[in-house]
Amino acid sequence: MVRPAADMLYTTRMLWTREEEEVRGKAMSSQQSSPDRALQDYNLRLLSNGERSQTICHSLNIIKNIAFLYQEYRDTSKQQEIEQRRQRDNLSPGVAAETVVAEPGVVSPPALQLQLRNSARSLSLWQNLEVVQASGLLTQLPQKEIIMQEAMFELVTSEASYYKSLEILETHFLRNPVLINTLSQSDMHFLFSNIEEVMKASERFLMDLEHRIEKSILISDVCDIVYNHAVEHFSVFIKYVINQVYQEKNYRRILEGNQAFREAMASLENHPCVRGLSFTSFLILPFQRITRLKLLVQNILKKAEENSEREANAIKAHQQLEQIVKECNEGVRKMSRTEELIRIEKTLEFKSKSVPIISHSRWLLKKGELQLMAGPKSTRTMRSRKLYQPVYLFLFNNLLLVTKRSSSGDKFQVLDSCSRAMLRTEDLEDQGQLLASVFNLKLLENQEDRPVNFMLKSASMSDKLRWICALTPNRRTRFMSTSTHQPDTPQVQCIQSYSSQEPDELSIEMADVLNLLERTDDGWMMGERLHDGERGWFPSRVVEEIQSKEIRAQNLREAFRIQLAQEGGGGSQTGARVGVRAARRTPKVSSFSGP
Repeated sequence: MVRPAADMLYTTRMLWTREEEEVRGKAMSSQQSSPDRALQDYNLRLLSNGERSQTICHSLNIIKNIAFLYQEYRDTSKQQEIEQRRQRDNLSPGVAAETVVAEPGVVSPPALQLQLRNSARSLSLWQNLEVVQASGLLTQLPQKEIIMQEAMFELVTSEASYYKSLEILETHFLRNPVLINTLSQSDMHFLFSNIEEVMKASERFLMDLEHRIEKSILISDVCDIVYNHAVEHFSVFIKYVINQVYQEKNYRRILEGNQAFREAMASLENHPCVRGLSFTSFLILPFQRITRLKLLVQNILKKAEENSEREANAIKAHQQLEQIVKECNEGVRKMSRTEELIRIEKTLEFKSKSVPIISHSRWLLKKGELQLMAGPKSTRTMRSRKLYQPVYLFLFNNLLLVTKRSSSGDKFQVLDSCSRAMLRTEDLEDQGQLLASVFNLKLLENQEDRPVNFMLKSASMSDKLRWICALTPNRRTRFMSTSTHQPDTPQVQCIQSYSSQEPDELSIEMADVLNLLERTDDGWMMGERLHDGERGWFPSRVVEEIQSKEIRAQNLREAFRIQLAQEGGGGSQTGARVGVRAARRTPKVSSFSGP
């Protein structure tokens, strides 16, 4: 059984002997940077009174005082990021950049206490700890160091909140005797997978983070701890996340076919301890956490001084977490894509040349119905009710199938096929309502080795643009991508999470920042997420534009730094050159909390 995390901080580990004090005092006499000097001065004052040392440790109680479950913590944290950007975006252009800091701890008290509109609770801040306020550190440390302390402290408190939610998943659901009696052993495994291993990994990680803060409330670093645990223990996340594909399916199956389970689950979800959250919101916690942890390390990396030990540790931690997230994503995608190909192949009927569909190197990009112009544009044909005939396209990453739905609706007759590399599109200008949302699709070499042209009509202007972008991905978008280093590129931040409904769409989370690549007049945007470069479509209602050119340029600089870190560049000369290029295009602005 995993030891409750709330007990961890009741143990004092800081009762030093006089000999240890003398050794530490000698070590502190050398010349140091101002943050290190503040840390050492603070520790000297702390060590001069053993009783005070013990009181300080007990007064922290970080884990015990976490008010949020992780689901609430994430939403609150993301809402704060959104509000901080809004505040910066609305500042007058005349305000000096050096005086503006949107980080917790260095702005006015009302701004520091940003809260969810439906919540009276706010997140714990490093600067608000009694021991920090009593120490005088806030008057001794430079603003940049206070910002860094808040970024590292958020990683610790969010891990404590995450563990608190995992404890509920274990004690309230996994160990509940009523629920256990409704499930077979295999169903229990399908639902909970290796969650106990994930919990143990979190407990070890949290204990090391706690121990670092107990050494000194002026945190030296956390990314070295992140890196070590990512290497040694975080592989358990990969197994859990990949199993989530089966987890979701089996949960729906059990819920539909097992009345006793359904009744037990309804009772458990109504318990006050889960605060109105669903069982599935607890099941998806590990993937949410490993992804968020990578972003928290990114946030620390953005604020670390170049060529410093903190930067080196953050780069190592980020690279290791990026690899874990990548393996999680690839595992889920591979399983989902294969299952989808199998489903599609079962619905296809080839009248002539058969095309093998299932392949490890193939996946679906987009599918849907379009209207094919059935005849020449003569007056007689234009008046015909059968000007357009429905066709159904299956677009894969390397293949296009043009099909016709059967009368029963569950089968598709393949009319034509073509390699995706041999596709070309032509956007036709608006020629009145009858020919609105029409574009030409050219198959340079179809399955019969001859060119074919299709005039296709989509349901809307946005649907037409999405098809064109999917069919011919090398087509230039209206705006430039992140890689072009253009600070004038429009940017948006997500204010409402969105889950993709189609293969060409992008799931985005609150506070994600995206470069805008394309937009339609009927409410859709294509964007490139800055923190990982993923692209896709999403509704414009879930984002808002970032107006400030300075903030957009700052976001790009930070994205370039993360990209260089991932490539192993870190604070190298390459990184400096990128920073110089971006700085030449826009005034320097101070750092703020990224996604």
